[in-house]
Amino acid sequence: MSDEVRVWIDQHLCTGDGLCVQYAPEVFEFGGDGLAYVKNSEEQELLTAEGAQANVPENLRLEVIDAADGCPGNCIHVVRREDGVEVAGPEAG
Repeated sequence: MSDEVRVWIDQHLCTGDGLCVQYAPEVFEFGGDGLAYVKNSEEQELLTAEGAQANVPENLRLEVIDAADGCPGNCIHVVRREDGVEVAGPEAG
């Protein structure tokens, strides 16, 4: 099983607390609406489409998982690239 993961944020639940941006500013960023979004790791482009997923660089995997676990809005979803199973976030088993 691969450790490669993707991440997305449910903006409907985002509280704008910013914990995720503190954990991994290379992956998370605030949009103009004060909510957090994920960024494309290559171009650092903010992905604002609903449900948009970004690949997580291997060196930031643990920071992104910590952000999902500590998120007060419980809105960060980290899924395995291989099979889409959630490994951190509100639907992680």
